[in-house]
Amino acid sequence: MNFGKGTSEAWEIFKICVIRVPHYDTPGDSPPRWMKMKTNPQFELIRQSATVAMADRILALKADGRGIVPLQVGDPDFDTPPAVVEAALRAMQSGQTHYAPSRGLPDLREAAAFKLRRDERVDYDPASEILVTHGGIHAYYAAMQSILSPGDEALIPDPSWATHSNMVVMLRGRALRVPAPAEDGFIPALAAWEKALTPRTRVVVLNYPSNPTGAYPSREYLEQVHAFAGAHDLWIVSDEVYGSLYYGEPPVSAAAFDGAKERTLVVNSLSKSYAMTGWRVGFLAAPARVIENALKAGQNSITCVAPFVQKAAAFALTDPAMQAVTAGMRAAYARSPRPSFSRLARELGSGRVRVVPPQGALYFFLDMRALGMSSV
Repeated sequence: MNFGKGTSEAWEIFKICVIRVPHYDTPGDSPPRWMKMKTNPQFELIRQSATVAMADRILALKADGRGIVPLQVGDPDFDTPPAVVEAALRAMQSGQTHYAPSRGLPDLREAAAFKLRRDERVDYDPASEILVTHGGIHAYYAAMQSILSPGDEALIPDPSWATHSNMVVMLRGRALRVPAPAEDGFIPALAAWEKALTPRTRVVVLNYPSNPTGAYPSREYLEQVHAFAGAHDLWIVSDEVYGSLYYGEPPVSAAAFDGAKERTLVVNSLSKSYAMTGWRVGFLAAPARVIENALKAGQNSITCVAPFVQKAAAFALTDPAMQAVTAGMRAAYARSPRPSFSRLARELGSGRVRVVPPQGALYFFLDMRALGMSSV
């Protein structure tokens, strides 16, 4: 954020645009009939994504020539590796610009299975247990569509990415927040999961490394969460989009335990690990019966992911040189931001802003409670 051009301009960064509907105060000035038509009331329970709205506003300000450093959204500092772009160009030039299989191209599903076996030590059948999606957010939505019924509840750590809860509400479920305080490393206590449980609970949501805290738990902790889920017949939806961005020991996949794969839905994408946020490509790995549900949802909404994007993604997941690129990004994130953000926190809050060092992902989650401010 650029604080050098006056507080009024800095404040513009935090404004979220709202479409204002005209007010009609007198009977003779009543709205037209079309404005009385009903919309879906479920969306009154859901806020616009603050990060996306802020990102849209910042893009507009930058287009006007404002000097702004965006800090609000998880977009890598790096551009997509040129070799990945070239793989997409080759696919387009060879005519792969038509519909693709709704389940995903076989070579990308095989590449995703290869990645999960290589990095997570979990075996998936690419023919029946993997679905290609429009990024991680679509994979998460497809997962929730496949297992939740109206009124079902999801246990979600707090703090968390707001979309994890919003998706549940969109599907007419309930998102129950499970406290994950900074004092506990942003990991919910096992007793907190038990306390939040009700007879309508159907799923535990995990996101490690976490957006927005960068935290992730030990293998032993995940084993205990799986024991909890197994004891209560709960699904686990594990958002592992940031799994390749870690600063110590690599995190463990929630599916990498005996018996875990049968109840775990793994969400992943190439957005963060290969700097491909704008490409919108990811995948869902889950039991075959869940994938069949997600496939039906995809066929009746997005049809398929662009084939040339899938070709580029398959190349990124399997080319050895691309794994070195990801390792280089991870090293850069681990090396560069910590001192500067600690200094920024001190300068902004005169020592009253606390920085909790992340273990992974792209974020610093600032504790601003002493300032009496919200995060937006």
